[in-house]
Amino acid sequence: MMRLRLALSGILAAVAGIAAGHLVAGFLAPASSPVLAIGSTVIDLTPTPVKEWAIATFGTNDKLILQGSVLVVTLVLAAVAGLLARRRLPVAVGFIVLLTGLAGAAALLRPAARPLDALPSLAAMAAGVATLVWLARLAATSAATSAGARAGHEADSSSDTDAEPRKGEGSVTGRRRFLGAALGVTAVSVLAAVGGQLRSGAQTIKKVVLPAAADKAKALPTGLETKVSGISPLRTPTEKFYRVDTNLTVPKVDVDSWTLEVGGMVDKPFTLTFAELAAMPLIERDITMTCVSNEVGGGYIGAARWLGVRLTDVLDKAGIKGNPDQVLSTAVDGFTISTPLGVVRDGRDAMIAIGMNGAQLTDTHGFPARLITPGLYGFVGATKWLTKLTLTTYAADQSYWTKRQWATDAPIKTSARIDTPAPLSTIQAGMTAIGGVAWAQHRGVGKVEVKIDDGAWQETKLGPDVGIDYWRQWYLPWDAKPGLHRISVRATDLKGQAQITARATPFPSGSSGIQEVVVTVA
Repeated sequence: MMRLRLALSGILAAVAGIAAGHLVAGFLAPASSPVLAIGSTVIDLTPTPVKEWAIATFGTNDKLILQGSVLVVTLVLAAVAGLLARRRLPVAVGFIVLLTGLAGAAALLRPAARPLDALPSLAAMAAGVATLVWLARLAATSAATSAGARAGHEADSSSDTDAEPRKGEGSVTGRRRFLGAALGVTAVSVLAAVGGQLRSGAQTIKKVVLPAAADKAKALPTGLETKVSGISPLRTPTEKFYRVDTNLTVPKVDVDSWTLEVGGMVDKPFTLTFAELAAMPLIERDITMTCVSNEVGGGYIGAARWLGVRLTDVLDKAGIKGNPDQVLSTAVDGFTISTPLGVVRDGRDAMIAIGMNGAQLTDTHGFPARLITPGLYGFVGATKWLTKLTLTTYAADQSYWTKRQWATDAPIKTSARIDTPAPLSTIQAGMTAIGGVAWAQHRGVGKVEVKIDDGAWQETKLGPDVGIDYWRQWYLPWDAKPGLHRISVRATDLKGQAQITARATPFPSGSSGIQEVVVTVA
């Protein structure tokens, strides 16, 4: 029982520390919360194959799994500290100091860290140490009281008096004191953690009025989703647009103090406010984005209408000096992405986007400004929460993903996906439709073909053409016969190049292969 109380003392000390740190971080910077700081460092240190496995296995829940893992490991180590407190209290205290110190170091080593980012971990340290010392002493006192009560009971039993002994009274009192203290620590910790979360959630982004585009996109045609049930809509709603990034907490950027710094190998470095950026000529474009982590047939792809300033307009304003070969873009949290300068200047509509689907960017998708580079995977051309552009060379500077051996020039590979019927589903026999989407950004989709079982490839009917940077919907009428069927799909771009059939993992330049789904026709 003594060991259980000591282990619980350590666990509650960690809980109190985490809650205190989270509360303080809520008022300063949510990302500096101890668990989040450690989690972000773990993300940075995790080998690429493990990251890809996590994304493929857990999808958008990978961050939740990571935070839960960090929390579990912390609680286990804290329980060890609690057990040490019985005879080595200074060592146990040092253990807590070490854990919180590591969290503080992780927060301070983030690219955009400030000295104040250490305060949440210092608060965690103070709360954790105080809680551990208090509960460990209560546990020891209750154990001593229990031992004394047992000795007293034995003495009373051997006496000749007629008095009735009060069996275990001291032991019960000690247990009650410890239990009361433990419940009190738990309650206060819950309140602190909830308070920190509410404070973080209360930080909202400012509503801005976006100017109209000087160069507007054409009205979006009616998509196939109106006639083929289950097919992806032609435009992806903002709230359903995929999100893949390294952030455990979404930055909440103050648009009034935000600036975009442009420098590096330029003639005239300058800085723009949001108002100045929005006052430049704006373009409106329909562009499909894809994450390099998207497996064959995966969902990390979305099509939207973007509003922004041509990236070349901003670079021309600065003037290029020397022979830079990359645009190094930096987010407000210090995260960096490298985009090949040659791609940016080849005529495509690379832009600094400030609007998405007719509204300002959401915090999740990069408010107040982000990069959009048609035809490139997001990890080389879609920096969210953008704050800095630096013209430089790959030899001089490496971005986050370049350091991890991902490709430096990563054009999106041609691919097709089956949306309906769903994999492993059961459908009714008779006339139905096989449908989905295909993409070959900056090349355009020429045709999509479907094969049923071992039959011949059949060309499908394509949906509306929105441009070479946008995906195409497709469908094939199918008279489904009872039985188990395998459906395959492949796309070919406008240049006549069919998608790669050889299977490849996302690392280092995107997945490839043919999607196949199995369905049962009843």
